[in-house]
Amino acid sequence: VQLQASGGGLVQAGGSLRLSCAASGRTLSSSSVGWFRQAPGKEREFVAAIFRSGGNTYYHDSVKGRFTISRDNAKNTAYLQMNSLRPEDTATYYCAHSRTIILSSVRDPRYWSDWGQGTLVTVSS
Repeated sequence: VQLQASGGGLVQAGGSLRLSCAASGRTLSSSSVGWFRQAPGKEREFVAAIFRSGGNTYYHDSVKGRFTISRDNAKNTAYLQMNSLRPEDTATYYCAHSRTIILSSVRDPRYWSDWGQGTLVTVSS
């Protein structure tokens, strides 16, 4: 499956953005989807995940209550709604998928695959 992230941009602190992760080549409904981010000079960091079974969601503590991950299987697309953005949210955001991910591994990028091109989010103070 090929994934393409989009929706990034420049926003002021406190603002909102919605990122999209569009899939082609295979349906996303059979996969869990994860969002990660990477700031310059830093390692790739887990942000959020939505599991294929039951649609349960899981978030990094730093984004809980501000970000919401969702999916639209009819559009073969996952989303990351980001509210109350902070300068420290500035990064390139990536989506990935996995058919076998479990909760204990969800934060580890090595367990995700088919990373798409990222989309840059810049939050100004």
